[in-house]
Amino acid sequence: QLQLVESGGGLVQPGGSLRLSCAASGSIFSSYVMGWYRQAPGKQRELVVVVTGGGSTNYADSLKGRFTISRDNAKNTVYLQMNSLKPEDTAVYYCNAVSSSYEVYWGQGTQVTVSS
Repeated sequence: QLQLVESGGGLVQPGGSLRLSCAASGSIFSSYVMGWYRQAPGKQRELVVVVTGGGSTNYADSLKGRFTISRDNAKNTVYLQMNSLKPEDTAVYYCNAVSSSYEVYWGQGTQVTVSS
């Protein structure tokens, strides 16, 4: 069992930056694939990026160069650095974890609003 708690969302102006954090209640070490997804109102949840325990990443093509994922297994925390934010980045951002036995966990989501 794993609990994921996100933080760092909020209101930011276009061109600004935010860093989201996802803290896991248990040790993720290198046993979990971690990721970020987002969902805008009326739209399907979409992949932002995933990272394996070995550090391999897979970004949505449209977000490469602006968003960066990192993980600190000692702190059981995953981060999403978001730069050059655009209004179309407005969404609820969800943290995700998949165990080695393919159990799937989701955070509660954190709202990111990009507006002037």
